[in-house]
Parts: sequence; structure tokens; C-alpha cells
Amino acid sequence: MDVGVHEMTMEDEEDDFMLSRNYFLAKEIGSSSRKKSSQKHVVDINHVDEQVLRKEVFDIPVKHENEIQHLIKSYRNLYPKWLFELRCGFGLLMYGFGSKKALLEDFASTSLTDFGVVVINGYLPSNNLKQALITLAEVLSDQLKHERKSSTRSKSNTEHTFSSLSIEDLLSFLNVQLPQDNNCFVCVIIHNIDGPSLRDPDSQQYLAQLASCSRVRMVASIDHVNAPLLWDKKMVHTQFKWSWHHVPTFAPYKAEGNFFPLILANYGNAQTTKTALVVLQSLTPNAQSMPNSTLYTKCRARFLVSNQVTLNSHLTEFKDHELVKARRHSDGQDCFYIPLPSEALSKLLQELV
Repeated sequence: MDVGVHEMTMEDEEDDFMLSRNYFLAKEIGSSSRKKSSQKHVVDINHVDEQVLRKEVFDIPVKHENEIQHLIKSYRNLYPKWLFELRCGFGLLMYGFGSKKALLEDFASTSLTDFGVVVINGYLPSNNLKQALITLAEVLSDQLKHERKSSTRSKSNTEHTFSSLSIEDLLSFLNVQLPQDNNCFVCVIIHNIDGPSLRDPDSQQYLAQLASCSRVRMVASIDHVNAPLLWDKKMVHTQFKWSWHHVPTFAPYKAEGNFFPLILANYGNAQTTKTALVVLQSLTPNAQSMPNSTLYTKCRARFLVSNQVTLNSHLTEFKDHELVKARRHSDGQDCFYIPLPSEALSKLLQELV
């Protein structure tokens, strides 16, 4: 019995040894394979041209069309409820997956025909809130004059008057107190109130004050998961007075996504060429035609610049837009070069001529 037990123990030890050996071999192989795969980067992908990629994205066929149409139809049945909430002084906030641009515009064109409507596209890279307030004030003024059947002031004079007002004065006008039986108000549609041009604190404060004006009703959409963090309790409940509506449309973000870079698009030479073309076309003819070698001597010989200060100002303009870069030569002098490939330069020259 002792011999048998000893033999069983030796076999168990050998099995344990092989198991441990295989375990560490597997770990070593797995580690080496992970190291090999980690050497691959996104920059190694052969990117395609931006315009080609955008065209392919826009041409993606829409799926589940019948289901989506049925969904949009169910939202249209809610239009009377939404209009009632607006008349009661609430703001409408639409959220859910998919672009809500077409939905809001359809609601405005079918249910808000008795009121003036102004649209703000928050997904744009920049917005002029004061100009939007001026437009709202003009629309409200026209509505009030129409109700009173009076034309004591022409449109051009109205535009001049409102353009000279401050934002605070415009908000005061939009908050004008009218008799209780007067339901005159203007509606502002904001596509992506959480957009990049509107998400700063100052813009959100002005929008909250606008929403609290007695003669303004607001309908807005959000898409960013952290959009509610833009507002505090006072803004949500006493200024915007949001009535939240979950309205996923599953529609592509064609208009909204047009201003965001595509991950797999090649922006290198094409984007730099576009930037160069815009900058060069905006400069004076003298600045556009400066050569790259023996800069100051040749520029002065060709009467492009009369002194080093003028040349330096042109170079600063080019360097700010990364059209020209400098590097130190072996003799200690700064040499300027154009960081564009020959193909991009050829294309640039063709478009300039």
C-alpha cells in the first residue's frame, strides 16, 4: 500500500508540474501576442477622403422605414398636447436617439402657424444670440401691430430700433405685460440647445432668461448625455420650465453631424490645402506672392516689402496658420519651409491662378 501511494504521489506531482508549466507557457504566449497587437494604431489605417466618406455615410440605406414612419405618426398625434403645454407657459424639451430636427420643424409648420417662429441651429460652430433676440423682437412687434391693425412704424425703422438695443433691453421687450386675454407670443425652436456654440454658461443664462419671458415659448432638443448638467434647479423649474418628452426618431444626424470631423477621414493634405487657400486669398497680392528662398533679399528686389518689419508681419501671418514653419540651419540661421507635399502645393497653385 505504501508503494502504491508513493507512485500515485509522484504521478500527481508530475501532473501538477505539467499543469503549472502549461499555465506559464500560455501566459507567455498571450503576453507576446498582446504586445504584438498593441503596436497597431489608428493612424496606421489607410484613411479615405473626407468628401468620399461623407457621401458614403449619407448614402447608407434607411432601415425599418415602416416602423419609423409609424413612430413619427404617433408623435404627430401628440402635437395638440404639445401646443397646449406651450400655451400654458411650459417649454418643450425633446430627447432621445436620432435627429429631431425634422420632427420639430414639422411641429412648427403644422401647429404653430398662428405664431411667429424663429429657429436657432445650436449645432452650428457659432451663433449670434443677440441677432436671434433682435429677430424675435421684430417678429413679436409685427404680431402686436397686426393685432392692433396699426402700422405707425415701418419695418426698416423697427429693425434699426431693435438693432440699437442691448440684450437686456431686448429681453425686457419680449417680457412685455399684455392683457390676460391676449395670447400673442413668439416661439423659438432650438435644435441642439446643448450644441457646442450654446453650451457655455453665459449663453445658457441668456437662453434661460429668454425662456422666462412672458411673450416667448421655447421648443428645444438635446442629444448630449450630460446636457441636463448645463442647468441648475432654478433654470429648469422657474425659467425654462421644461416639459420633457422622450421622442427617439432613429433618424441620421445629417445636418448636425456635418460640422463634426469623421474619425476615418483623411484631413491631412486636403484640410491644410483648404486652410492655405482661404488664408492666401484673404491676404494682399504682395503677401500672396512671396518666395521661399533668400526671403528678404528677393522680396525687396521685387518691391514686395521695403523693410524687415513688413516681411516679419507676413511671416507671422503664415506661421499662425501653419502655412510656413521655421527650423534652425547648421549655420545657426532660421530657414523657412512650407509643410505641404508637392501634390497639395500644385493643387493650391491651380486654385489660386
